Amino acid sequence: MSSRHHIDDFMRGRIIGKIAEGRKITDVTREFDIAHSVVSRLWKSFKTTGMCSRRHGEGRVRRKQISRKTVARRLRGEGLYARRPVVCVPLTRQHRTARLQWCREHHSWTEQDWACVLFSDMSRFSLSSDCRRQLIWRESGTAYRPENIQEKDRYPTCSIMMWAGIKIYGHTRLDVVANGTMSG
Repeated sequence: MSSRHHIDDFMRGRIIGKIAEGRKITDVTREFDIAHSVVSRLWKSFKTTGMCSRRHGEGRVRRKQISRKTVARRLRGEGLYARRPVVCVPLTRQHRTARLQWCREHHSWTEQDWACVLFSDMSRFSLSSDCRRQLIWRESGTAYRPENIQEKDRYPTCSIMMWAGIKIYGHTRLDVVANGTMSG
């Protein structure tokens, strides 16, 4: 888009958003193929007024209602899609250090060594809460970026706990515990 062409409010919002994220004005001008002076004035105006809409007539700001479908269509047009955030338990520095140490201690094990090991895991599934209806707008392939992950530290009540284990030559049966916990 050349600087001689009209810049609509949506494009102005995208430009302001890029600069607000910390991008340099020079980089944004290259990305949108718009003159540096135009982007610089837009940013200065936004910092002064807090708005990025074009003024029409006698200093009056034109505002129009935009439907939810229009917003969704424009976001999809920019490669953003409504997705549920990834839910995880946050790992601390100590967790990561312990995992790295464990891997270093076991990296040279043989198949015979691993045949004596049982890996097990359990997961809790909520029956009543955490419906996960919250959606976020994100680009494809960005599910595991930190800004797209919703951390979850505790489990709700009314749930099912499932446990199973695997080993090199087989697996355990799947154990299901309703409204309880597993201690060992």
